Amino acid sequence: MKVVAIVGSIRKDSYNRKLAQYIQQRYQDKFELEILSLRDLPFYDQDIENEPSAAVKDFKGKVAAADAVLWLVPEYNGTVPGVMVNAIDWMSRVDRVLNGKPSWIMGASMGVLGTVKAQMHLRDILFSPGVGSPLLPGNEVYVGVVHEKMDAEGNLTHEPTVKFLDTVVNNFIQWFNQQAKIAVTK
Repeated sequence: MKVVAIVGSIRKDSYNRKLAQYIQQRYQDKFELEILSLRDLPFYDQDIENEPSAAVKDFKGKVAAADAVLWLVPEYNGTVPGVMVNAIDWMSRVDRVLNGKPSWIMGASMGVLGTVKAQMHLRDILFSPGVGSPLLPGNEVYVGVVHEKMDAEGNLTHEPTVKFLDTVVNNFIQWFNQQAKIAVTK
């Protein structure tokens, strides 16, 4: 299975980027994970949506070629970061590369609640017309107080969080395979 990770922070030392890298390394025997960058995406502009920049074409092409999307969402002012919304705007227009593409969401923050508000907003966005990305239900990953659960190299060191992540990854793979079987029988 090929999964692309969309990290809602462009900060070099983002905890969500570190979490994506940790997942990429830890579960490399279960799926291939490519971490996409939002840094080079221009602001969505309907005037150029039919002839977007090379950065937009490349980004959308990678999402289209993937089997699933892993969203790693930080929480800015209680909601989804603008760079992530901008990427969704690009993906929801013209060829709508997210439509029907299975997704799952995680998030890490220094706060106690992780990214619970942002994830709720992202779920609403992913269910909207033009996006239509089915989500793994009931397996929310909110890594709160991440600075106490991750070492300097970006490895999760909090064993209960690691075990929970193992469970969610296995649940996603099973759910993805069930979704694939349903699609084949249609």
